Amino acid sequence: MNQDNFNMEIRKYLKKVGITSQREITEAVSRAISEGKLTGNESLKAHATIVFQDIDCTIEIDGEISLN
Repeated sequence: MNQDNFNMEIRKYLKKVGITSQREITEAVSRAISEGKLTGNESLKAHATIVFQDIDCTIEIDGEISLN
């Protein structure tokens, strides 16, 4: 295994995950605020799951995002 290449591939994947999820979260929160479901002062609990099916590996990440 080429460790440098592997690390670069991981970084590319995580960048894609980060950019895509940030866009989707931003759109969902904006929509919820415009629909009156959120006021914009909340903290939202978040949960992410990354699954590597080929090696039976699941990574669970919990967090909180403050809107104010």
